[in-house]
Amino acid sequence: MQNDQLLQQLADIVGAANVSASAVDRITHSFDATQRQCLPDVVVHPGNAEEISRIVRLANAQRIPLLPRGAGSGFTGGSLPVHGGIVLVLTRMNRILEIDVDNLIAVVEPGVVTGRLQKEVERLGLFYPPDPASKDFSTLGGNIAECAGGPRCVKYGVTRDYVLGLEVVTPTGEIIHTGGRTMKNVVGYDLTRLFVGSEGTLGVVTRIILRLLPKPEARKTMLVAFASIDGAAEAVSAVIRGKIIPTTLEFMDGSAIDCVRKAAPLDLPLDCRAALIIEVDGDLSVLDSQVDRILAIIEPLGVLETRVAATSEESEAIWKVRRSVSPSLRNLNPHKFNEDIVVPRSKVPEMIRALEAVSNRYGVPIVNFGHAGDGNIHVNVMVDLAEAGMEEKVQSALHDIFRATVGLGGSVSGEHGIGTAKAAYIGMELDPPTLAAMRTIKKALDPNNIMNPGKIFLEDQPEPGATAG
Repeated sequence: MQNDQLLQQLADIVGAANVSASAVDRITHSFDATQRQCLPDVVVHPGNAEEISRIVRLANAQRIPLLPRGAGSGFTGGSLPVHGGIVLVLTRMNRILEIDVDNLIAVVEPGVVTGRLQKEVERLGLFYPPDPASKDFSTLGGNIAECAGGPRCVKYGVTRDYVLGLEVVTPTGEIIHTGGRTMKNVVGYDLTRLFVGSEGTLGVVTRIILRLLPKPEARKTMLVAFASIDGAAEAVSAVIRGKIIPTTLEFMDGSAIDCVRKAAPLDLPLDCRAALIIEVDGDLSVLDSQVDRILAIIEPLGVLETRVAATSEESEAIWKVRRSVSPSLRNLNPHKFNEDIVVPRSKVPEMIRALEAVSNRYGVPIVNFGHAGDGNIHVNVMVDLAEAGMEEKVQSALHDIFRATVGLGGSVSGEHGIGTAKAAYIGMELDPPTLAAMRTIKKALDPNNIMNPGKIFLEDQPEPGATAG
């Protein structure tokens, strides 16, 4: 199909103002948080499920690659149009359609920004727990595509735990509905969970039914400095063995602390080699006793210093330490390879030692921080790619990191997804029959492989046929 003909057909569906093949719009939608860039052929801003259905039918008939996109904030290339084609930008579909305070649900469109929903439900005394770091700009559709997590996962779980139902346009253009408005629903296959985390490869989510919770009355935040990463990791397991599930259990290892120290003054003991940010929430009447129990549990584990926030300002100051880590990394080296491995929480010290060994083996700095409560480590390989042979070193280091992760019973991705960045490593974790079952599902729903092709499965290639260019 000629490009002009395709543009006219798309304009007939969504209006000419919502279709663009300009260089500016194509470049704007050609990248995410990875270091790659892939140009689409055309950018389309649909306004509803019916328009998306018509676009998908057109793309499927002409074998045109099609990619749903939210804010483009992903870390693994999931929203990169690696084979060109049509990018469906869902940010026009940004309405909060309903907040049901009686049944504790919200109905939203995929372009709603996560932080906006959180603020709206909290005004009504309700709570949407998933809190990815990108919540102030990432969209709920993107969160569903990647099954986003965040610091509160240790207590509240990830995005999939709050999705009750979906409206989805399939790769052949049908509009289907999964799940519903009830907590219990065992009618047929659980298609809702199939689509959550599918990275836009199985369909386009156009409406979302989310579970809400009552908003906790209060929270308490503490920062604990440890003499070793082993003590900090044991503290995480000890707290949970003590039948306390904190809202968050964030950690920084010695390399992360060193980076922050170099970027700004840091009020932690000089011999601190690990730190935990522990937060609890719930009824105000029980929070002080929870904090006291936690401090008593962790005291024998090499605690150097403890700081408990007495005000919201002091709590914010503690979280500022954690948020300072990522910006400080650029002072170490200009290029960052950010991975989100996850291991059983008891294996965190062993994984940190494995990361130190990889760092020494290849001579590359590795900085670690993340969600200790669920074993999710954000591994940052910091390098200067201008150095000869550095790209090869990085790839070898990442291979060894993922191999060590799987060897400890972990996963190569806790919350960022596979996309293109980790497709080469998926076989480390999933055996051939499991991968074959996934490919069978993909083929059944998307027989012409138009929906976000080139993602998750390294060997997948788009079917031959006309493109938009």
